[in-house]
Amino acid sequence: MRKYKGKNFSEELKEIGMKKQIKILLCLLLILILSGAVQADKTNGMLLFAKSGQFVKDFGKKGQDPGGAEREDEAYSIQSPNKKINVKIQVGERIQYSVLYKDRELLIPSPLSLTIDNERILGKNPQIKDIKRRSVQDKIYPVIREKRKVVTDHFDEITLRFMDDWGLIFRLYDDGLAYRFFTEFNGRIKIIAEKASFRFKEDHSLYFPFSQSFHTSFENNYSYLPISEVKSKRMGFMPVLVDVKGGQKVAITEADLVDYPGMFLTGSEDESPSLFGKFSRYPKSEEQKGDRNLEIKEREDYIALTEGKRTFPWRVIVIVEKDGDLVESDIVYRLASPLKLDNVDWIKPGKVAWDWWNANNIYGVNFQAGINTETYMYYIDFASKYGLEYVILDEGWSDPADLFKINPEIDMERLLAHAKRKNVGIILWCVWLTLDRQLKQALDLFEKWGIKGIKVDFMNRDDQKIVRFYHKIAEESAKRRMIVDFHGAYKPTGLRRAYPNVLTREGVLGLENSKWSRKVTPEHDLTIPFIRMLAGPMDYTPGAMINAQKKNFQAIFERPMSQGTRAHQLAMYVVYESPLQMLCDSPSNYLREGEMMEFLSKVPTVWDETRVLEAKVGDYIAVARKRGGEWYVGAMTDWTPRKIRVDFGFLEHGIYKAEIYADGPNAKRFASDYTKIVREISADNTLEIDLAPGGGWAARIFKPKP
Repeated sequence: MRKYKGKNFSEELKEIGMKKQIKILLCLLLILILSGAVQADKTNGMLLFAKSGQFVKDFGKKGQDPGGAEREDEAYSIQSPNKKINVKIQVGERIQYSVLYKDRELLIPSPLSLTIDNERILGKNPQIKDIKRRSVQDKIYPVIREKRKVVTDHFDEITLRFMDDWGLIFRLYDDGLAYRFFTEFNGRIKIIAEKASFRFKEDHSLYFPFSQSFHTSFENNYSYLPISEVKSKRMGFMPVLVDVKGGQKVAITEADLVDYPGMFLTGSEDESPSLFGKFSRYPKSEEQKGDRNLEIKEREDYIALTEGKRTFPWRVIVIVEKDGDLVESDIVYRLASPLKLDNVDWIKPGKVAWDWWNANNIYGVNFQAGINTETYMYYIDFASKYGLEYVILDEGWSDPADLFKINPEIDMERLLAHAKRKNVGIILWCVWLTLDRQLKQALDLFEKWGIKGIKVDFMNRDDQKIVRFYHKIAEESAKRRMIVDFHGAYKPTGLRRAYPNVLTREGVLGLENSKWSRKVTPEHDLTIPFIRMLAGPMDYTPGAMINAQKKNFQAIFERPMSQGTRAHQLAMYVVYESPLQMLCDSPSNYLREGEMMEFLSKVPTVWDETRVLEAKVGDYIAVARKRGGEWYVGAMTDWTPRKIRVDFGFLEHGIYKAEIYADGPNAKRFASDYTKIVREISADNTLEIDLAPGGGWAARIFKPKP
């Protein structure tokens, strides 16, 4: 017989009363049940729960109750302010989230987690400590007005704080949602891995820019294919855009990327319609290749080594009903870190006379064109004549490997004195590797010279080391009152809000590619405003004066041309956002085109208001933007000729003057053909505009002086 307190069971019953007997029987029964449960748990790899819900023993698989049943998930919901987006967060054995739009499930439960030192997984069997919710209605006044002078910051948010000093934040806007991890650990931590998953309920098609490796210039065309065909062995960079059956568009990107690697996306192993985050591990050893590339030879076993008390990048999902809403969205800017600079009065957006695309091909002059003092003085004179704020000295002004070894053909003192007299700022091109090595000495020299900005090129990575470099350059340049243009760059994630001296960046398959390829087509031109530009400004470098239809185009490195019409190029200055906007062609070509320069000299690079009038990804767009008392309208089409109706109801009361640049009657044959029309226009007017293949339309609309 089983012993209890050293006696057999019958003897014990004789010593106590009936009431106590019943209590003891119940206690013994409970002990026996629990004893058996523990044995079963050991055998089956299950675990025992305490009354409080905390794990008291762990023999293997977690998330089950004492009887072996699955742990019941705790669910938390949050809606966007307009109630159209609903996110359900499930906390059980793991954390999953799902997304509904107007009660239609777009993302089915998608797990997320963060693996840190010693393979500890934040998100495995988590225990809720507390939950906080908040609603915010605020306004942001951007230093640099990319889309509008006032950004509405209206969101609902839930913060889930877990035991062991970490948590998750979900934030919902009317145009999308975002989530991020935060940790509150002492000291530094290693991030071994992050699981970010986006499991779509249906196999929609998406626009996806494939990349062969983590070493990339982030310049590719977008492939259009089902999500399931991305597959796990391929990857691409963000943003990506999902074309939801039924009309919505869902974009995926990230925001507030600080001291952490950028996120790529890959597909699923089982060909389900799912996308997963993929991250570059931290470089362990590198080898320099040539004067501008640093090749990673070996990587660490972690993706980041960082502070234990921090927030992590936002994982952003944009959901819109109309394609044009993608162009109007500034969600990445809203999610970014706030301004870090005290004085920003010196930051000056503007247009740039750029040398490299046109290969310094100027003509009709009495000197030999090239990378020399006379040529750049000619660029400065051109910029001054038309009120362009800057001239870039691109590759060749110095040894790419040594910023102090100046080209002997350039008299820098004379050139800078001429630029100062003409009120034109000089921007200097640098290889990132050289700049990083000579950073403080070089920037101090540039400051002494009166240089207004730097163009930093060829990073071609977004691992943690390179992300840190971007922030260092932004900060060190700001100390010396210099603007920054990043090339060979990853997508924008909001750095420009904290450091508005970072005016633009590449990370886009831009017009320079027309020098050696046929990739930059009008269809591509009509894709990037909806996808790449969602992340932020893009230095596409428009402005070609030599234009070609599809059958006439040739890629000529030193005599480049664009695909599409002249008006297509002009419209880009309204459609594309870049507070630092290039004029890529030769000043000699522009000087022959007085009517073009009437438009290009006046078109702003920053805006008080933006309205998308008509839009379809990859096909066409018409955008109206306001600066001060003037409106500008830009319209573009792919290779398909089409008519677009433009309603001018956005104008205020009164009669306006419109200077219109349209495709000429022969633009379908000779792409440089255009027509200039001047007419009166008012809010009551609607115009039907004709766009040639690869065509465009641009207008400046203003109230004439009395």
